[in-house]
Amino acid sequence: MGLLSGVSSFFGLDISSNAIRVVQLRGNALVKYGHIPLDSNVVLSDSKADQQKIARAIKDLVEQAGILTKDVAVGLPSNKVFTSVVDIERLSPAELNKTIMYQADSLIPTPVSESKLDWVVLGDSPKEADKVEVLLSSVPNEFTEARLEMLESIGLNVISFEPDSIALTRSLTAPDNPLPTMIVDIGGRSTDIVITMNGAPRLIRSIPTGTDAIVRSAAQNLNIDDNQAQQFVFKFGISKDKLEGQVYNAIIGTVDLLVGDIDKSIKFFLGRYQGTNIDRVIVSGGASVLPEFPLYLANKFGLNIEIGNAWRNIAFPSNRQDELIAISNSFAVSAGLAERVE
Repeated sequence: MGLLSGVSSFFGLDISSNAIRVVQLRGNALVKYGHIPLDSNVVLSDSKADQQKIARAIKDLVEQAGILTKDVAVGLPSNKVFTSVVDIERLSPAELNKTIMYQADSLIPTPVSESKLDWVVLGDSPKEADKVEVLLSSVPNEFTEARLEMLESIGLNVISFEPDSIALTRSLTAPDNPLPTMIVDIGGRSTDIVITMNGAPRLIRSIPTGTDAIVRSAAQNLNIDDNQAQQFVFKFGISKDKLEGQVYNAIIGTVDLLVGDIDKSIKFFLGRYQGTNIDRVIVSGGASVLPEFPLYLANKFGLNIEIGNAWRNIAFPSNRQDELIAISNSFAVSAGLAERVE
């Protein structure tokens, strides 16, 4: 799991619904990385016993990967983070901060007093000349405090919490690319959709459909157990000519629910930023390994599809290339967290 001697001041930690992943860089070079599977029921549980299981797994993984620093940048799952782009009056930074705090109760779903709120000005509003566009995100204090307590219990020092969607953007896109780019990252329980422009997210959505729902559709419609359904889904995907199209027919309804949400996201973006076009779609996570899914998207939307590479901005030894590319689809968040510039 380790690569080079020498360490950076922190590492990136991604606690997803089915695995924990860590990445540490030195400059832009990969130093340490590793992953360990997790039971999704444990991840979703609030019980003390299950939180301790996660803590032990993280501790074991950090030791196995050879990470010595205690400082960590931690991803926040998109289903816990509310993110929106809003238009606010053009004001001085201090006045803008006051205005956002004053309006926040009507902008975010949880009470301001119970939330961690963050925002950044993206530029001029595309809708109103006297306003600026602000990327606003909030997460319930209860969630971050519980995660902080868990990580501190194993001696780690959290230097930042960051939404997974921001980390995905950093690792999968070129920072200087001004063209609108869509990221579709399918996880086990949900799918992240991010549309970036000029290097910043302009639309972020978390869809409660992931590979687990697709596998469940295969199991139910083909009357097979979950393990066999998983094998079928990731071997045949949405190919109409494999197994006489049985797997395709079993899962296409669920896949099309997801594709419908992608379509809505594209239409919303193009409606807000008129005169623009999506340049490409980067697929990651389950979206890049579900057979025929990238092609299905390409045909559906007439867009260029690119398989995401979590290591695109990271240097690593050539003799590790095959191993790293094989796991690239699942490391985009942890790599993006490690690429943060403090």
